[in-house]
This record gives sequence, structure tokens and C-alpha cells, in this order.
Amino acid sequence: MKAINLFACIFLAFAHNSHHMDNTSIVSDTSFTSQRVAKTASILLNDRVDKVFPLFGAFEERKWSEGWNPTLIYPQKEIIEEGTTFRTPGHGHGETGFIWTVSKYDPGRFLIQYLVYSANRIWTITIICSPVSEHTSSAKITYSFTGLNALGNEINEHFLQIIYRHDLADWAEDINLYIKTKEK
Repeated sequence: MKAINLFACIFLAFAHNSHHMDNTSIVSDTSFTSQRVAKTASILLNDRVDKVFPLFGAFEERKWSEGWNPTLIYPQKEIIEEGTTFRTPGHGHGETGFIWTVSKYDPGRFLIQYLVYSANRIWTITIICSPVSEHTSSAKITYSFTGLNALGNEINEHFLQIIYRHDLADWAEDINLYIKTKEK
């Protein structure tokens, strides 16, 4: 049932936003070949896994990621569960915004996955946290991008290089700074 709700949510959001898109750009060119690019990095975080995992929720991320401010679409209050949907502004390349949906959420396994789309591309962000020691955790973060057109393929390759330029060490730095300052 959750899979049907997720599909319906994505379909409705896509249909609602389709008037903002050039429909010819959406995988209609028979000579177009979609490309998938993915990369994974692990970061070390200075707190227990049960404390760091919630920080990867869309609304908790505001605490450590400067400028991150998602706009809730569904449900009516800021909770993380499968199907939670929100939007964020785009990051250039003519992409004006992104729709995000929590596609997997298993707090018992410290796993969250987001499905994100724009007119040019679709991608998942999968985060799995695990304990390293009593007061240290790791987070394995995978971005997997699929182009919906030639521009999407190009953006994905460029974005993947930028995001993993330092293997997400900037995420570790920001999260660990938040952890350190919240203890005071």
C-alpha cells in the first residue's frame, strides 16, 4: 500500500508541475540514452547512532546544514515517515525546484532513502548509519542519479563531482560541529 501511495504522490506532483516543464525534454527523443551515475562515501560522526540518525531527516537537517529549508507538502506536520514529501529550490542549470519523497524509512536499521526529481533527472539518496563505538557512528551515503534527457545526464555528472569532491567530509564537519555545540 505504501508503494502505491508513494507512486501516486510522485505522479500527482509530476502532473501538477508538468505545465512548468518542456514535455519534449522528458525522454521523448528516441536517440537519447539515459545514464546512471552513482557514488558512495562514508563519514565518521561523533555521537551514538541513535543520536546521529535523526539528523538525516529532512527537517532535522536544518540544525546542521546552513541554508537548508525544505517546504513541506505532505503530511501536514513535519514528521519523517515513508511518503513524507517536500520541495526545495533548484541549484542552477535552469532547475527551479526539486520534489523530494521519503521512499524508505527504517529507523530500526538506521536507514533513510529519498527519491528526488526535477524535469531533467531523478535520483535517490540513501543513508545508512551504523555504530562504530559507544560514542561514534558512521553514515554511508549513496547518491544515484538517472538522466531523463541529455541535460539531465550532464547535470548529474557535474553535480556528483561537486558533491563528492571531498567525499562528504563537509557533511561530517557540519554535523560534528552541530553535535559539539549542542552539548554546551
